[in-house]
Amino acid sequence: MTSNERIQLVTRLIPAGCVASYGQIADLAGLPNAARQVSKALKADKDPETLPWHRVINAQGRISFPKDSAPYRLQMERLRVEGVIINNGKVDLRQFRWQPDMATLTLSIPF
Repeated sequence: MTSNERIQLVTRLIPAGCVASYGQIADLAGLPNAARQVSKALKADKDPETLPWHRVINAQGRISFPKDSAPYRLQMERLRVEGVIINNGKVDLRQFRWQPDMATLTLSIPF
């Protein structure tokens, strides 16, 4: 399995109403210190409509797209539809960060 496939697999596990940081996805994919690679892998996905890319934000809880850009607005809208609250462009990670349980980690992530 390629690094991109591992990143995309982990991203698909993030449930609606939760978010994960680029670094968290990298760590869970077995790629420590590869947060930038996560961004590249999400962009490289061949079917972005099935990949919940909008659930991935930066470590400060912010959307990484330029404010007021079309992708920024789309990501905000998708998160809000899922019940994620965004205040002043920031998600409260204490409330909405994905915390996968042991079953998810051992049964759904094969690496």
